[in-house]
Amino acid sequence: MIDGGAGARAEIHHQHRDVNGGWLRPAVFGAMDGLVSNFALIAGVAGGTATTKIIALAGVAGLAAGAFSMAGGEYVSVASQRELAQAEIDIERRELERHPQAEEEELAQLYVQRGVDPVTAREVARQISLNPEQALAVHTRAELGVDPHDLPSPVLAAISSFLSFSLGALIPLLPYLFGATGLWLSAIVSMVALFAAGVLVSRVTARSWWFSGVRQLVVGAVAAALTWGLGTLIGAGGL
Repeated sequence: MIDGGAGARAEIHHQHRDVNGGWLRPAVFGAMDGLVSNFALIAGVAGGTATTKIIALAGVAGLAAGAFSMAGGEYVSVASQRELAQAEIDIERRELERHPQAEEEELAQLYVQRGVDPVTAREVARQISLNPEQALAVHTRAELGVDPHDLPSPVLAAISSFLSFSLGALIPLLPYLFGATGLWLSAIVSMVALFAAGVLVSRVTARSWWFSGVRQLVVGAVAAALTWGLGTLIGAGGL
């Protein structure tokens, strides 16, 4: 519906989901990684030995090793990505300082390629180029796909990965920390958590909640069952 009066604007009749998942996506997938890997590790050790202390120690070691590995890997990855983006942004900034007319024409051509008529495109590019920082932001978004004022933080990424992985890895370990002596309680808790994680994932996908939950449950259960089988074989062999 469009109001015909002054200052008219069209009503928006639909909304899009955040296709990047925002903070929810990395948090859920980090926790899911910790949950599946540590559940499988605990199941594998439990298949080879009935000693609760050894199983619990393996779970604690798996949590710590996985969390530190995830944090370190994420820090290096995001830091490298940020450094590369910053280097390219600096190149773009120098080009804007040295060749402003050429960069303005380049920006105009980008708009022309997107369907804007040449006259309008050149006027838009001219107005944007009046503000050097705004021009830099527009150029880097258009050419590099990054915002120079919103580059990812490697420290924040590392902390987030550490915490989310630790939370997931703690779930299958909790029953043993509270005195459980068999794998069944850890398996039940982990299965429920796997299904719940899958349901959360459905919020950033087009799948139904039950499909996503069951899929994640099956993936985690298969990983744990295979590792348990391997642990049983090794334990039976006396290795």
